[in-house]
Amino acid sequence: MDIFVNFTNHPSTKWERKQRTEALKYGMIQDVPFPAVDSGGDEEYIESLAGRCVEQIEQLDPKAVLCQGEFCLSYQVIKRLKEKGIPVLAACSERVVNDTGEKKEVVFTFRRFRRY
Repeated sequence: MDIFVNFTNHPSTKWERKQRTEALKYGMIQDVPFPAVDSGGDEEYIESLAGRCVEQIEQLDPKAVLCQGEFCLSYQVIKRLKEKGIPVLAACSERVVNDTGEKKEVVFTFRRFRRY
């Protein structure tokens, strides 16, 4: 069975229908929560954490991985997954702002997945 890994802090159960539909084209959606990243951690810390994350993701043998989160960890995870030939994606959304003067509301509408 093909697997689409959602490696973010946004559970797939809360996605818009269009995003779920597009993800399911790759396979069954498996959420793998993006970890909390210690802001005091150095590059060695990030590389170690990235290694553990990639091992966890690899065990699922994914057809594709959606990876979005803290930038330094995301970069290391994306780089390593791509080196292993695993497609890595970003969710592309349209940002719509409704500013009434008293209140500013921002809504993100999913449009597509894009490969890194």
